Amino acid sequence: MSENLKVPTMANLMAEGKEPEILFWVGCAGSFDDRAKKITKAFVKILNKINIDFAVLGTEESCTGDPAKRAGNEFLFQMQAATNIEVLNGYNIKKIVTTCPHCFNTIKNEYPALGGDYEVVHHTQFLKQLLEGGKLKIEGGEFKGKRITYHDPCYLGRANGEYEAPRELLRKMDVELVEMKSCKSRGLCCGAGGAQMFKDAEPGNKEVNIHRTEEALETQPEAIAAGCPFCNTMMTDGVKNKEKQDSIKVYDVVEMIAEADEL
Repeated sequence: MSENLKVPTMANLMAEGKEPEILFWVGCAGSFDDRAKKITKAFVKILNKINIDFAVLGTEESCTGDPAKRAGNEFLFQMQAATNIEVLNGYNIKKIVTTCPHCFNTIKNEYPALGGDYEVVHHTQFLKQLLEGGKLKIEGGEFKGKRITYHDPCYLGRANGEYEAPRELLRKMDVELVEMKSCKSRGLCCGAGGAQMFKDAEPGNKEVNIHRTEEALETQPEAIAAGCPFCNTMMTDGVKNKEKQDSIKVYDVVEMIAEADEL
């Protein structure tokens, strides 16, 4: 993957007296997790290609506080949120786009009460906006005609009612979209939400991500699409558990678009 990516920081733009159209909130996963970094790069490649005016906070970005809040540490959440809001307001940020539904949900729904009011958009929603505005063209490439099942992230789907943006992008790639029996408002969690990603499983008959992966495999997909780095990890682990990793890959929707476009 080419590393010639243009990723301006807010600090550098501010020094030049410029304000970007959007702030790309990368998130902890997208910054530090090796698998999720590929999602970040795919999104940046598309932003670069169609000349979207964006910036990141870089080292000034901190965790949104989502895991702390879900785990019950409201005090830590409010400390983390207050730090981020001070930085965002200092830069007069208006519109935020993020590839993580956890960051999306937290900044959109929980920051306003703490003084952080922004237009917050998930990357699939943003790409759909660009598509409808004629700025983005999507090709199917190697995915054209392939059987793809899409897993709804909890914090994008049920928590915020967004089911169509990612599916619209997939349909534009001319894939054969096959739905799992539990999808959209009846979608099943991948098992990582609520800070479960960072703790050991509790006693039970089966891991949630294994159950969810079984539902995905029942559709006999050639690939599984997701819209969340947490979901991507859990579904990938599930596919490995079923020893299907050589035949079935798990992609973020934006990776599929970037790959089909050979960016």
